[in-house]
Amino acid sequence: MAGMNPDQPFSALTPDSVMSALDSVGLAPDGRLLALNSYENRVYQVGMAEGPPLVVKFYRPGRWTDAAILEEHAFVRELAGREIPVVPAEPLAGTRTLHDFAGFRFAVFVKHGGRAPELDDAATLQWMGRFIGRIHAVGALARYRSRPALDIASFGEEPRDYLLAHGFVPEDIRTAWSSVADQALQGIRSAFAQAGKIRSLRLHGDCHGGNVLWTDTGPHFVDFDDSRMGPAIQDLWMLLSGERSEMTRQLHELLSGYQSFHDFDARELVLVEALRTLRLIHYAAWIARRWDDPAFPAAFPWFGTQRYWQDRILELREQIALMDEPPLCLE
Repeated sequence: MAGMNPDQPFSALTPDSVMSALDSVGLAPDGRLLALNSYENRVYQVGMAEGPPLVVKFYRPGRWTDAAILEEHAFVRELAGREIPVVPAEPLAGTRTLHDFAGFRFAVFVKHGGRAPELDDAATLQWMGRFIGRIHAVGALARYRSRPALDIASFGEEPRDYLLAHGFVPEDIRTAWSSVADQALQGIRSAFAQAGKIRSLRLHGDCHGGNVLWTDTGPHFVDFDDSRMGPAIQDLWMLLSGERSEMTRQLHELLSGYQSFHDFDARELVLVEALRTLRLIHYAAWIARRWDDPAFPAAFPWFGTQRYWQDRILELREQIALMDEPPLCLE
């Protein structure tokens, strides 16, 4: 975009420009502005002259095409139309949900409060499972055309290559990290081969507890920014934690709710640790790609240190061992 600094893409996004952006779509902010926790995009709660505050998200320039963003908006709106508790982008200036101001693309959302879900509670997990099952039942009805799929190439191989090509791994442990990353990727390939041909559907894509707002009426699923095509287990495994016995219990609770609304292919269970491993590799490369954004060195000061990469080597070795173990069992 003209005038945009690719190394500091949000440097021109001042409080005044946030207010002016909302003015441009007919909204009347009152000057109150609260930055919310977001690194990939910039998200603000904005007080309004009349009515409750709204949430506005400014998309990172160059990350998604307009078509990809609008496809996500349409999916979330489709979910909301079926009374699934999600937060769709508000149509403003007619029916448009994606807007542009001074080179920034943005969307506006109704503010929803809530707390983190209690993922150690059986009833909460069952409730979460029911709503994820409903999301997937809708997600299976059509395919994304503009948004990508979760695959080994884009989430594992390309991030590994990026980290090595741009010198983020310290030279003295570069060989060790490269070797263990290659072993991990081989384990991931083996897991996908073992799973066989599995169904790919539209996912939330980043379905962890931080993207769920819990109230007395249940969960609201927020932030579909990472929505893509992929296996159903991607939206379930991030809700599992602890020892194997604890994850097995959590999985049973989730699926007891999930399978009320959507079938689950048990072959996907072999992908749990493979998907976790892909996320670890992808996450390190995500930080590396954003390192020129001043928000990232401030938020991740430990990134790039010797200790950080030594810990990543140990982490991947643990994942290689876990991928060799039998998958979680439904029986």
